[in-house]
Amino acid sequence: MTATSLPADARRATGPRWLRALRRHPTLYLGVAILALLAIVALAAPWLAPYDPQEIDPLARMKPPSMEHFFGTDALGRDVYSRTLWGARVSLLVGIAVALVATAIGVLLGMLAGYFRRVDALIMRFMDGLMAIPGVLLAIALMATLKGGLGTVIVAIIIPEVPRVVRLVRALVLTLREQPYIEAAVASGTRVPAILWRHILPNLFAPLMVQATFIAASAILTEAVLSFLGVGIPPQIPSWGNIMAEGRNYVAVAFHIILYPGLFLGAAVLAVNLVGDGLRDMLDPRLARKL
Repeated sequence: MTATSLPADARRATGPRWLRALRRHPTLYLGVAILALLAIVALAAPWLAPYDPQEIDPLARMKPPSMEHFFGTDALGRDVYSRTLWGARVSLLVGIAVALVATAIGVLLGMLAGYFRRVDALIMRFMDGLMAIPGVLLAIALMATLKGGLGTVIVAIIIPEVPRVVRLVRALVLTLREQPYIEAAVASGTRVPAILWRHILPNLFAPLMVQATFIAASAILTEAVLSFLGVGIPPQIPSWGNIMAEGRNYVAVAFHIILYPGLFLGAAVLAVNLVGDGLRDMLDPRLARKL
C-alpha cells in the first residue's frame, strides 16, 4: 500500500516528528518563532541599529521613513528604527523578569495558603486587598513613591501580578491535598517540605506555565502604559512606551513615530499569548480532545 492510498488520518500521522508537532500545535510554534525573532533583534540591537538611540539631530526632525532612516525620525531628530530596536530589550526584559519573579512568589505563598489552614486566611485576605486595587493605579502609586528606574518598574508590576498566581496555586493545592497519594505520604511520615516539593509542586507545572505566559504579556503592556503616562522607564532609556508617549503630540504630522513601536509591541504581546494558548492546548489533554 502506497502513502497516497492511506487514509487521511494515517497520512497525517506519518512524516517527521517536528512536522506532526507543528500540525498539532501551530499557535505554539508561531508564537515561539515570533518571540525568538524579537529576542534576536533585542540582543543584536547594537549591531542592527545604524544610529545611537539617544543621538539628537535637530536638522532631521520628524522626517518620514526613508532609506536613511527606515522608520523615520522623532521630534528631536532621533532615529525611530534604532530606538525601536533598543526598546525591545526593555519590554522583553520586563516581561520575563515579572513572569519569573511573580510566579516564584505566587507559588510559595499559594502552596502555604493551600496546605496550611492557619495561614490561609491571613495570606488570602492580604491578596484580596491587593486585588481590590487596580494594577495600573497600584503601579503608578509605587512609581510615585519610589525612585524611578527599570528595577522599580519591574517591582511595581510584580506586586499586582502576585495575587493572580497565589489564587491559582491555592485552588490547585486544595484539590491535590485530598488526593490518595498525598494522604499516603502523610501517613508514611513524609515531612511537609518533602510533600510540597516532590508531590505537589510537579503537578502545578502545567497550569503555571500557561499563567506565566499571560503574566509576561500583561507585564509588557503595563510597562508600555506606565511609560506612556510618564511614570515608567526614564525618558532617556528607549522603550516602546516612551517612544509612543513622545510621539503622541505629533500624530497628525508624524504618525510613523508611534506606528512602528506600536506594531512591535502588538507583535510581542500577540506572540506571548500564542505561546500561552499553545501550551494550554498541549499540556491539557482533556482540552486537546475536545478541540
